[in-house]
Amino acid sequence: MKGTIKKLDERKFGFIAVEGENDIFFHSNDCSEGNFNDLKEGDTVTFETEASDKGPKAVKVTLVA
Repeated sequence: MKGTIKKLDERKFGFIAVEGENDIFFHSNDCSEGNFNDLKEGDTVTFETEASDKGPKAVKVTLVA
């Protein structure tokens, strides 16, 4: 899937906006290549989704160059 970083938190998590869907949570551990610190709000990313106790979450989050 593809989305846009909507919000980043200093506690190492964020949310990805996907058109027509609810925002998707992700944690810094779910970023490919450890790139959480390289992300900025508004960046485009690709990711996969996985079920969690609190609903879907993004995994394999990768910045689109």
